[in-house]
Amino acid sequence: MASKGRQLRQLINAPEILVTPGVYDGYSTRLVEKAGFKSGSITGAGTSESRLGWADRGVMGLDENVANARRLADCSSLLLRADADTGYGNAMSVYFATRAFEKAGVAAVMFEDQVWPKRCGHMAGKSVIAADEMVQKVKAACDARLDPDFIIIARTDAAGPIGVDEAIRRLNLYAEAGADCLYADALLSKTDIAKVAKGVPKPLIVNMGLGMRTRKTTPLMTPKELEALGVAVVSYPRLLTTAAVKGMMNAMTVFKNEVVDKHRLVERDDLQVGFEEINDLMGMKELDELERRFNGG
Repeated sequence: MASKGRQLRQLINAPEILVTPGVYDGYSTRLVEKAGFKSGSITGAGTSESRLGWADRGVMGLDENVANARRLADCSSLLLRADADTGYGNAMSVYFATRAFEKAGVAAVMFEDQVWPKRCGHMAGKSVIAADEMVQKVKAACDARLDPDFIIIARTDAAGPIGVDEAIRRLNLYAEAGADCLYADALLSKTDIAKVAKGVPKPLIVNMGLGMRTRKTTPLMTPKELEALGVAVVSYPRLLTTAAVKGMMNAMTVFKNEVVDKHRLVERDDLQVGFEEINDLMGMKELDELERRFNGG
């Protein structure tokens, strides 16, 4: 069987755009796989927020990030892309981070050119390192991989603080350094997306900020619209994190108002899934089969 990296390359290079929902825990990863998607993007923000309880402002380190990636790779067959932030140091740090993520079982890893501590790509106040420094990080990542098909993604956050032309210039440098895919974050118009897609030599990834209606960010477009502009991959990093938080907020509101404050027992199937449904999603049938097999059942 082809390696995970090679399988993901085939999807990225296919004529149709690859849609990758953001995943961050066992629930989201299994839901995306169950829905029929072949690939998912591990959201760094979602990992930091759900595991550490802190926003995406550079609080999370390499160990927490890799550990979460390994768990998600272990519980599904999705071809996963890990978000390695800035690489947690210099080019040598990126070298060892690449090795760690590849060994964790993901198909691709992404590094960005922000100054550390980084910020979520759609937060104000971002700044970027020198392009030459990021070039060395990309070269280190490419040298570190054991499987030549393991995918190295270079992301630039330069569009916001410096401009789209500088983002394109940087992405071309990163492609020349060996990056397999390019990622331009926080593009603010359809025109900018089309300009970047046309101006870079490698497959382009963009994200759609569902769940960020109140902020000026990348305009929402359908995958087919993005495909027509030349985009190879679209990710939805905030789709499931925001949906999960909204669902929990709704459930807690009903619980607090009805059960705790008014002492009413309520059944709200619209707010919760059933016991059997969640067990089915989380692999109970497979565990039952393993138990029967090894217990002589």
